Amino acid sequence: MAAPLVLAVGGGLFAAAPAAEAAPAACDTTSTPYTYVVTYQPGTRASAVDKELAAKCGTKVAYYAPIGVAIASSRNADFQQKIGVYRAYSGGKDVASQGAAASARSLGAVRTLEDTRSVAAAGDLSAQQWDMKAIHAPEANKIYQGSRAVTVGVLDSGIEATHPALKAAVDPAASAGCITGAPDLTPASWAPTTSDHGTHVAGTIAGKDKVAGFTGIAPGVRLASVKVVNDAGYIFPESAVCGFVWAAEHGFAVTNNSYYIDPGMFFCAHEPGDAAAFEAVRRAIEFSTRHGVLNVSAAGNSGFDTTKQTTDPNRPHPVDSTCGILPKAIDGVVKVSSVGYAGTKSSFSNYGEIDVTAPGGDFGQTPPEGAGPSCPLSTVVGGQYGSKCGTSMASPHAAGVAALIASRFRGIPPQLLARILEGEADVVKCPATETECTGPAKNNSYYGHGLVDALDAVR
Repeated sequence: MAAPLVLAVGGGLFAAAPAAEAAPAACDTTSTPYTYVVTYQPGTRASAVDKELAAKCGTKVAYYAPIGVAIASSRNADFQQKIGVYRAYSGGKDVASQGAAASARSLGAVRTLEDTRSVAAAGDLSAQQWDMKAIHAPEANKIYQGSRAVTVGVLDSGIEATHPALKAAVDPAASAGCITGAPDLTPASWAPTTSDHGTHVAGTIAGKDKVAGFTGIAPGVRLASVKVVNDAGYIFPESAVCGFVWAAEHGFAVTNNSYYIDPGMFFCAHEPGDAAAFEAVRRAIEFSTRHGVLNVSAAGNSGFDTTKQTTDPNRPHPVDSTCGILPKAIDGVVKVSSVGYAGTKSSFSNYGEIDVTAPGGDFGQTPPEGAGPSCPLSTVVGGQYGSKCGTSMASPHAAGVAALIASRFRGIPPQLLARILEGEADVVKCPATETECTGPAKNNSYYGHGLVDALDAVR
């Protein structure tokens, strides 16, 4: 309480009555609620988190004590200011503030360059899987198809668990919906709704359909559907945090992350709002790494050198060395670029800091007749098969090879798993005509350590 005000009147002194302190404003109970990530010191007690959130007009959705990250909901427009602009961030509120033009989008349109061709689930599709041949997956499958003791988490838009090529691989007990930031175990929460992106990714990693003649890279491993993409196509920080912690707590060996976290392509570690999102995701990824998970991520489809960007294509703020595309900007995440049928970088693929490359297709690199579409063929919703292009498609090729290595060396630390993945990759040199490709043959800005090789991984 403030000290009483002392006034001098006619040469004398008297103490005036203290002014009444303003009552705290009532919490908003009618406006649209938004979900936030809120950072605390790791290990902060849940009771302390509940107390602060309640005092500042928020409610707890989830709390991940080991990393000190809470997921909170609030209707108050000033909730972020109440908590602190470097401790709280809402991707949903950020999208709303950008207006109707940014209110919704398709995951396929933004991240995946789709070939609309669908293929009937009959016949021998293996002839059209040029992507598998490029990384010697058919030869690898004859030697080893992976272990059921290994689980690969597909952090994506959900997996169609009834698909003929996936029903033997998907593990419902290891699957969860993470859209709200809190894990939901009901099957509907991790099933696809508006996108077949996750189903396509899953087939590349571990699909197998003898009738259709389709086989993924590691059909002997388990898949977990961890849904982090909402129906508008966004992946907000709270969903990713939930997904990485879930992977850590459920013993996944590998996760595939064919996305970037929204709504900014780049998050800056020292910017208000961004700082909370960056730190929350960083903690969740590092937590998963400490618990034995190797996280594999797509490089992105903007066709630029991510190390030289000075602006964010999605938001009007500058980009510098403190900024990065999440999750791939976090140390320990394997960054995957894309190549087309000819084995050269896809026109759309980001480059710069790359660990390995893998087939993601390219409309400008057309296979010969009978070898399949320009984009990798895989499973899609409805028990069908279709092709999609993108680094989203390259990343699961690397995750599948990593799953084979993890199957051969059970319990291998993720850092060593990444080194083997990179070490067994086939070197791809910079093209002489591409001046933007820099670095030595064994580690350059287009292809990293090279094209992943499933056969070398199992041998």
